[in-house]
Amino acid sequence: MHSASDLARRSLLTCLCLIGVLSTSSSSEIALPSESSNKVSLGLYYESLCPYSADFVVNHLPKIFDSDLVSHVDLHLVPWGNAKMRGNATFDCQHGPWECLLNTVEACAIDVWPDLSEHFPLIYCIEKLVYSHDYAQWESCFEPLGLDSKLVSDCYAGGRGKELELEYAAETNALQPPHQYVPWVVVDGKPLYDDYVNFMSYICEAYSGTAKPEACSKLSLNRVQLREARKSLPVCYLKEKMSSPAFKVVRSAVESMMGWTKMLLDA
Repeated sequence: MHSASDLARRSLLTCLCLIGVLSTSSSSEIALPSESSNKVSLGLYYESLCPYSADFVVNHLPKIFDSDLVSHVDLHLVPWGNAKMRGNATFDCQHGPWECLLNTVEACAIDVWPDLSEHFPLIYCIEKLVYSHDYAQWESCFEPLGLDSKLVSDCYAGGRGKELELEYAAETNALQPPHQYVPWVVVDGKPLYDDYVNFMSYICEAYSGTAKPEACSKLSLNRVQLREARKSLPVCYLKEKMSSPAFKVVRSAVESMMGWTKMLLDA
C-alpha cells in the first residue's frame, strides 16, 4: 500500500504530464470562446468531494486532451454541485466544510487563471488527491505547476471566492432540466444523465464541422453496449440521505479534520 506522501507525489507527477499534453494545444483554442460555430460546448457541474465527480475529472475528462478533440470543445467547469443556499448569502455543501473550501479554491483557480491549460491541471491535481483520499494536501498542487498559491488565497480570503460560488449557484440552479445529481455533464445544453462517461461520443455527434476530429473516428457508438454499461453508474444524488452509510463515512472524515480547516481560515 502506498503512503499518503507517495500518493501525493504520484498525483503531482500525473499533473505535470497532463499539463505537458495541454501545452501542445494552442492556449487561444482552449481558453477562449471560439468564434466558430463548430465548437461543441461541454459543461461539467460537480462538487469537489463527490467521489464520482473526482472519478470523472481524473479518469474520464482528460481523454479529450489525449487527442485532437480538445480544440473542438469549449469546456466549462462549475464547482458547486449539490450545495444548498441558506439565508444571508451563505450556503452548506453536501459533504461539509471541506467541500465548500475546495469548491471555492477551484472556483478561484478558474477565475485567476482563465486559460484551461492553467486551471485544469490544478483542478485535476486536487481531484486526484480527493480520489486517493488525500485531499488535505491540496496546497501541494501549486508549486509543481508553477502557480502562485497566494492568488487563490487572496481570492478566497478577500470574498471573491464566495462571490464566484454564488454565481455558480445561480447558474446551477437555473439548469433546465434541473440537475438531479453530480457529476452532471451537459453537451450543447443537453444533459447526458447517467450516460455521462460516454461524453466523447456525444461531442462527436454534436460536432458540425466539415471534417470530423480524428478522435471521433476511433469511438464506438454502439448504444446497446453503452446502455448496458451505464446501469450501475454511481452518482451523488441531490437529495442523498444524510443517514446513508456513505454519507456518514464522508461526514466522519470531514469532522475529524475540522480543526485544520478552522486553522486555515483563521490564518
